[in-house]
Amino acid sequence: MQTVKMVITGPFSSGKTEFIRSISEIEVVSTERELTEGTMERTQKDATTVAMDFGRITVDDDLVLYLFGTPGQRRFDFMWEILAEGMLGFVVMVDSAKPETFREAKSILETFRAYAPTPYVVAANKQDHPDAWEPDDMRIALRIEDGVKLLPCVAKDKESVKNVLLELLYSILEEMEG
Repeated sequence: MQTVKMVITGPFSSGKTEFIRSISEIEVVSTERELTEGTMERTQKDATTVAMDFGRITVDDDLVLYLFGTPGQRRFDFMWEILAEGMLGFVVMVDSAKPETFREAKSILETFRAYAPTPYVVAANKQDHPDAWEPDDMRIALRIEDGVKLLPCVAKDKESVKNVLLELLYSILEEMEG
């Protein structure tokens, strides 16, 4: 049985926990903590991941994916390097409707590229939001090279999540065979 460790990272409130919950076949192991009042008003969120989220997907008899979601807040970034250990690929989640988070997303992407030269994809999340940027416009704003897969995503939609993970898996398998 082959296991593939994938890390799901991105800025605070970009949809990492929701992404893993949508597809995991086990109840997601989550380290969420309640946010304080002042933070909630700004984010419409009542909890934040402080260590990690963990989910699992059995693709077939020979392949299991382990999904590790990182905390999005910089004060918990000491967990990033720990979670990156042994990863075969990663997904950078970006909230398509919050361009003010794009710079942070790019910074996180560069950080994870420095941890390990593994394949990665960028998920343009919240594509169902009325203010969502088009993936092509996001590619320009984030300065993402043409060869990098930037995929439309809705973290609440299992098929959308599956598509993102399959694209990453194809890149990982390509590299393993390469």
